[in-house]
Amino acid sequence: MAQTHGQIIQTVTIMLAPVIEKEQINQYHFPHNEVLTSEESRAQRLAMLYKAQTLGNLEKHKVSIAFETLEGVRAVNTTVWAVLDDYVLLKCGTVVPIHAIREVEV
Repeated sequence: MAQTHGQIIQTVTIMLAPVIEKEQINQYHFPHNEVLTSEESRAQRLAMLYKAQTLGNLEKHKVSIAFETLEGVRAVNTTVWAVLDDYVLLKCGTVVPIHAIREVEV
């Protein structure tokens, strides 16, 4: 039940976040702290990022990513090219810190 509740909250985050173009991400400032509070949430986020990377590289499949900025939560629809140690590399060469990502929707 808690997992379903968490998924509902996460889906609402993406639905309510203003969607920006991937080329605009560099205009925003990211927090320095982790935005997810539980280890389980962080593990799920990482699993979804790897799934998004696989889909992006094999099928050019776009995903929705909601991330925290100092200006508020934003979302982007893009292809994930690579998941690095601390960052996600998007199609246009833009990077987003993993610790700032709230949700990934494949």
